[in-house]
Amino acid sequence: METDPQNLQPQPVETHLITLKINGQNHSISIRPWVSLLDCLRDHLNLTGTKKGCDHGQCGACTVICGGKRILSCLSLAVMKDGAEITTVEGIATESSLHPLQQAFIDHDAFQCGYCTPGQLCSALGLLSEGRASSREEVKELMSGNLCRCGANVGIIDAIMQVKDGGSYE
Repeated sequence: METDPQNLQPQPVETHLITLKINGQNHSISIRPWVSLLDCLRDHLNLTGTKKGCDHGQCGACTVICGGKRILSCLSLAVMKDGAEITTVEGIATESSLHPLQQAFIDHDAFQCGYCTPGQLCSALGLLSEGRASSREEVKELMSGNLCRCGANVGIIDAIMQVKDGGSYE
């Protein structure tokens, strides 16, 4: 409840009913208009794979795929994504096997603490599906919005290049 400054009476907080298709499942959520997509995923849908890093769009830990494009979920309001199709790190693998990109991250030791890994994976998957990177340098540039403070960047780029060159990222 918020207080009306004119009469100091509590006023009901407005919520919006939105529908999101997340990792292939439809979700209807009643949400306040100022809730970020990141907080909606983590706090309302218990999809905690997407990480809150800087909460300012600078680190990439919150990267998800929305409508086939990589976005920073901390900078998007959930109500703005009403009707959108979203893939989080929880939706990349199948029940029986890892996604080739996840396996490549393991093969190339592309993580240390693992905090940035969900955002790195989603960003890499989006980058590969965009088809814009044709060289290692372009992959590095297009992944520059995802920071790894542990220094696993070489392994991350190696993993992406392995999958890119193998073509098994769909």
